[in-house]
Amino acid sequence: MSSTLYESTLHSLKLLGRGKVRDNYAVGDDKLLIVTTDRLSAFDVVMGEPIPAKGRVLNQMANFWFEKLGDLVPNHLTGIAPESVVAADEVPQVAGRAVVVKRLEPILVEAVVRGYLAGSGWKDYQASGSVCGVALPPGLQNAQKLPEPIFTPAAKAEMGHHDENITYAQMESRIGTELSATIREISIKLYERAAEYAATRGIIIADTKFEFGLDDKGELYLMDEILTADSSRFWPADGYQVGSNPPSFDKQFVRDWLETQPWDKTAPAPALPAEVVERTAAKYREALERLTGQALQ
Repeated sequence: MSSTLYESTLHSLKLLGRGKVRDNYAVGDDKLLIVTTDRLSAFDVVMGEPIPAKGRVLNQMANFWFEKLGDLVPNHLTGIAPESVVAADEVPQVAGRAVVVKRLEPILVEAVVRGYLAGSGWKDYQASGSVCGVALPPGLQNAQKLPEPIFTPAAKAEMGHHDENITYAQMESRIGTELSATIREISIKLYERAAEYAATRGIIIADTKFEFGLDDKGELYLMDEILTADSSRFWPADGYQVGSNPPSFDKQFVRDWLETQPWDKTAPAPALPAEVVERTAAKYREALERLTGQALQ
């Protein structure tokens, strides 16, 4: 099992591209190998230091949720072992951190569901009384649970740029009314089911984002990662209090440290101290264990 992987270097498959965290390779014409590395991005900039085992944690957590929520919408997993599609000497790079998936046409809108007022949503609400064009009741506080989950889409940005919040009407004009309605309905169902389960594990899912794609028949699939500490805001229920930001199971240590640095939030990022790296790695592992009941495999 490979310990830390900052960037995969597979020669047996064609590299299609690298995202902030994932490296994508072609497996024939209809499948992809997605390798989740230990890279970490904050403020849309990839840090120079890997977070040990982070990719394996994310991979295991996403697979847990894909299985748990599989009856709500088909997902991109094929069940093919990643080790079976690479050369023998490349197996350590994919073991525990990769999946073989259907090759889909990605829908370039992120499906964001918010159950609580937090982050950019809280800032938006303070300024306008709404979040991404969704009007909310007056008098809500930071970190407060919303009367019901809201769907607030975002437009996918190029690497190195911020995803841009858009209104639901803008989403409809981009991808169509019917597809927008289907994605909104499924996303809220996924969030509600996941949040209900997470509550039994002492975790609040404040918000999360989903990504979808279409196959060549036009069928909708859930893809990318779901309900991980990278794509969601997880709060420990025992540390939750309305009116203040609860501690979260994600890269908050990194963000907090970066905010103290003289840095303009463009690449390259300042080098992360060992303590910040270690504490972040521990938070990711804790999130996996608390949510799934599984240790890192």
